[in-house]
Amino acid sequence: MHIDRFDRATPPLAPTSPGLVVDQEGRGTFAVAAPRATGIDLCIRDGGTERRQRLRHYDGGLHWDDVEGMVPGTRYGLRVDGPWDPVNGQFANPRKLLLDPCGRGVSHASPLLSSFFPYEVDAMLDRIGDEHLRSEMDSGDTAVWSVVVSDGFDWQGDLRPLVDWDATVLYEAHVKGLTQLHPGVPAEQRGTYAGLGHPAITGYLRDLGVTSVELLPIHAAMDEPHLTRLGLTNYWGYSTMSFFAPDPSLATAAAQRSGAQAVLDEVKTMVRSLHAAGLEVILDVVYNHTAEGGADGPALSLRGLDNLEYYWTDHGTFLDVTGTGGTLDPRSVHVVELILDSLRYWAREVHVDGFRFDLAATLGRDDHGFRPDHPLLRAIVTDPVLREVKLIAEPWDVGTGGWQTGGFPAPFAEWNDAFRDDVRSFWLADRAHRDRTGSEHSSGVRDLATRLAGSSDIMTRQDPPLLPPGRSLRSPWASINYVTAHDGFTLRDLTVYETKRNHANGEDNRDGTTNNRSWNHGHEGEGGGAEVEAARRRTTRSILATLLLASGTPMLTAGDETLRTQRGNNNAYCQDNEISWVDWQHTAHARNLRETVRVLLGLRGEHPQLSSPHFLRPADPVTLDPGQVAWFDQDGRHLEHEDWMDTSRHLLAMLRPGIPGPETTEHLLVILSAEAEDVTVRLPREPWPQGTARVLLDTALEDPGALPAGPLMGAQVTVRSGCVLVLGITTPNRLS
Repeated sequence: MHIDRFDRATPPLAPTSPGLVVDQEGRGTFAVAAPRATGIDLCIRDGGTERRQRLRHYDGGLHWDDVEGMVPGTRYGLRVDGPWDPVNGQFANPRKLLLDPCGRGVSHASPLLSSFFPYEVDAMLDRIGDEHLRSEMDSGDTAVWSVVVSDGFDWQGDLRPLVDWDATVLYEAHVKGLTQLHPGVPAEQRGTYAGLGHPAITGYLRDLGVTSVELLPIHAAMDEPHLTRLGLTNYWGYSTMSFFAPDPSLATAAAQRSGAQAVLDEVKTMVRSLHAAGLEVILDVVYNHTAEGGADGPALSLRGLDNLEYYWTDHGTFLDVTGTGGTLDPRSVHVVELILDSLRYWAREVHVDGFRFDLAATLGRDDHGFRPDHPLLRAIVTDPVLREVKLIAEPWDVGTGGWQTGGFPAPFAEWNDAFRDDVRSFWLADRAHRDRTGSEHSSGVRDLATRLAGSSDIMTRQDPPLLPPGRSLRSPWASINYVTAHDGFTLRDLTVYETKRNHANGEDNRDGTTNNRSWNHGHEGEGGGAEVEAARRRTTRSILATLLLASGTPMLTAGDETLRTQRGNNNAYCQDNEISWVDWQHTAHARNLRETVRVLLGLRGEHPQLSSPHFLRPADPVTLDPGQVAWFDQDGRHLEHEDWMDTSRHLLAMLRPGIPGPETTEHLLVILSAEAEDVTVRLPREPWPQGTARVLLDTALEDPGALPAGPLMGAQVTVRSGCVLVLGITTPNRLS
């Protein structure tokens, strides 16, 4: 609910957008968009009875009327008269109670059985004429109701952290999964919004060095019927039933008992607490489909209001480019308005700092496919509210032409799947191939270097022609670099399993990708002996070093920094249990890995050249500056064109020039070796920087603090097999 103070002596004007706008006494207007509906009743739940009010006015696709008594805590829903023609995609049914698409609270966590009935059951009941059975199906006691809430909240001077993109480090997490097992969170707050805002969690994240928490969906969601039959739930939450209301199931039991207002306030308190710790809150949002699914899905809200307006259909057939059965239609002005209003609400009223758009290619589709200048995308990037927050696209869907990495307009950042694949190939899949075949050839180092340098080959492909040399509309931070995410193997499992183990999902292990690019290090599954386990941990540290030292915006997945495993499940979307929850009982190896991540993020913060705001230029040894990069082989020789074509190369040295200090400059030399044996590497020769070199990080070490004391002696260093070595080379400034 949006509460305004205004003079009620003058009748309200016709609303220009959907939603409930009332004053402190609950008087105002209510509107809902449904152009094809012939009539809509606003249904108020009052004790055990339902009071209905016909919306008398219609204007521009909006049904609306004056309302009274819509105070916080009021339960309400909608019933729609109109055409019932499932063959042609029309599902108006006044016996079905529907949620307000703009409702900011819901009555309980997930629908009961009544909401799962597909339209075929509705049609059958119409033929049977069994009013008792139908009333049981749509009982006011079991239906999910929208709930009026107040936007009033004591923000206590809340300030957004406003983290610059080039300083951002994302941490993808699930509200419940991150907090459910944490011993420092009070038992009643574990698995909840309150738990995520607890100092035990915010302190951990701040100490780790991340800046922004990217939360899996917290919009109110429901479970798919097939999961309910299996006794499972949609744990990830990518099955939205309300774009405005937070999911009550992630709130404390006390907040759930108190109702929608308490749930919303708990979310706001979480955001306020994260901000107080200097952490941004990014929400994963699902505007490409809803929990209503395809043609056989339930009518919860949009489908029953005006299916042809909200969903992309062709003569009643649902377009499916998301793999969920139905696609919201971004060509519809009412869909565009719904999405924009939802985004503005979460940014303005809940103070979130940004959004990650699930399957965002769907949002840019029209009749001819994806277009970066789609009206919805243009509206998002030009909106005065949304331009002030972070915008992140998952730049693909499963439709034709669905891969669009690098295709989104500025200022969108994008998940970079090429970074994920190329880093996995270098450290895992290629090594597995060489280990099995004995061949020295694989991918080489060309693709790895491109990803380390910011992926300009992908991120600049939307630049207009004839830009000045070195100029781009985008920056390296637009590349969200990641190796793992909620979807797929954890980082630990990438080093332990080459075959998915998804049997717990109830789909006979058919779900989930088979393209994992993983390497079990010679033994499938846990175990394999001390040597195998030590090699797995080395590889894990090297992957994390590659991720956190590359140009772009790094994203960690919760628990990867402490060896979290999903026991080989690479599609744990329905596993609300220990498979998905972060284990906080850390072993010594887990604590060492966490410390390695802290050191890496410390290096990233201390050396600004690792976060260059511009795509890197080839280095000139005479006029070095932090916007440059140079590449070398194990002999300290600068790589030339033919070297990049050599697929037998498995070692790469990257020089990142430093920012001059008062007297000296510290350059970074990052050496990455996927060779099968230890390698002696010579430092770059003159005219490249010559100075005092010291080891800043060595992924061969379990304890990142066990570095050699003092500077390196000589002009060469040994790099262990499968490791990353970071050297600081300090040179005197010429004018000092």
